[in-house]
Amino acid sequence: RISNKPVANVKLYWLRLRKLIFLLLFLQMPFHLFVFSIISVSLDVTVEAVIGGSVVLPCSSTKHDLKLQDIDVFWRDKDSETIYDFIKGTDFLESQDPRYKNRAQTFPDEYKRGNFSIKLINLTHADAGEFICYITPSNEQETVHLIIKENDNQSTEEANGVPKTQLDWWQILLICVCILLVLILPIAYFKWKQRKRTPAPI
Repeated sequence: RISNKPVANVKLYWLRLRKLIFLLLFLQMPFHLFVFSIISVSLDVTVEAVIGGSVVLPCSSTKHDLKLQDIDVFWRDKDSETIYDFIKGTDFLESQDPRYKNRAQTFPDEYKRGNFSIKLINLTHADAGEFICYITPSNEQETVHLIIKENDNQSTEEANGVPKTQLDWWQILLICVCILLVLILPIAYFKWKQRKRTPAPI
């Protein structure tokens, strides 16, 4: 009688292999879906601000059926440093980069509307660049390009205002001195002449 043991072993191995393949595919599927979703819903926005001012970096979810306790939001800068995290309905700042401490603000009243925008204050030239907002599990991404410009008032004063104003005051002062000299010198000279002509008392 021919033994069916080798055949049974082959079937067993085949079943285990199928389970292993299925498991690997199952584990890898979310990652592929995540990458595909990121590409399909990625948005780009450009905003402008001035040095020393503030700016709102927009980020909103289009999925309005998600609950806050199921949502994670991750804000990252151009160097992949943490700006602000919102995890399971709670602000999470333990990994926040020191550069953004007390400078990044959110709008908690807007969370329920899917608005996870942040506000950066006390802007510097170093803040210019790209910011990325990730929202999971809806797998949404918004890229914000921040352009930092010189403060118009400061640049105007530096370029045209302050030096010119100082020069104008010096000109005015010089003109006033010249006018006084023109008025005073003839009078002083005339009085000096009178005193010279008047004979001294004996």
